[in-house]
Amino acid sequence: MSILTCAEVAFSYNGSVVVKGLDFNVEEGDYLCIVGENGSGKSTLVKGMLGLKSPSCGSISYGAGIAPHNIGYLPQQNELQRTFPASVEEVVLSGRLANKGFRPFYSAHDRQIVDETLQRLGISDFKSYGFGQLSGGQQQRVLLARALCTAPDTMRMLILDEPMSGLDPLIKQELYTLIKSINQQGVTIIVVTHDVQTAVTYASHILHLEQRQIFYGSAHDFQHTEAGRELIRDSCGGHCLVCGLGAQRG
Repeated sequence: MSILTCAEVAFSYNGSVVVKGLDFNVEEGDYLCIVGENGSGKSTLVKGMLGLKSPSCGSISYGAGIAPHNIGYLPQQNELQRTFPASVEEVVLSGRLANKGFRPFYSAHDRQIVDETLQRLGISDFKSYGFGQLSGGQQQRVLLARALCTAPDTMRMLILDEPMSGLDPLIKQELYTLIKSINQQGVTIIVVTHDVQTAVTYASHILHLEQRQIFYGSAHDFQHTEAGRELIRDSCGGHCLVCGLGAQRG
């Protein structure tokens, strides 16, 4: 079943088109990676998916039964957020704000959801730590926990914008594995990433943007396109073994 449809979508800023020709369907249970150079339109598309920016033409629609509270979001971090003066528990609890309505305080149920999510992601021991005390990988797990707490029982889609930025290879691998496990539990995943080499090993589908849609299809098919080969070479420094690309580079 289609969970998200982009039909001939374009986005503009101040009358100038920044990305166009977006025409694809995301099926329930897909793991989609959006790849492309800086300025290719990836983050703009994410804003459109979240309803934060309207297309200048075309339409973005969700499948039946999909509402904002069914979608989790992990945005890019900036330096100020990395030193945010709050405890891990407080950061993850903030993911429950969308469910508060007019209630001014967190409930025992909210705190139970936080405890269960921290345990699920293996970071219960950091509950009382200051967020700024954590490593980059631990911080990303905390922010992922916050996103999951938005709708722990009804989440249908999780959108992550450059979640691996600034992390070392081992931590990236752990986080990719964690995201894949969430996908295997029935949550549709959409990830914006520059790490193309790793993306093709986890994703079911790739969307390649260069201010327009260059490719949309399976991760396997993407590896056999000329543009896909070039991006994988750039991502791995010419040492990738996918499809023998390292050998071809010579």
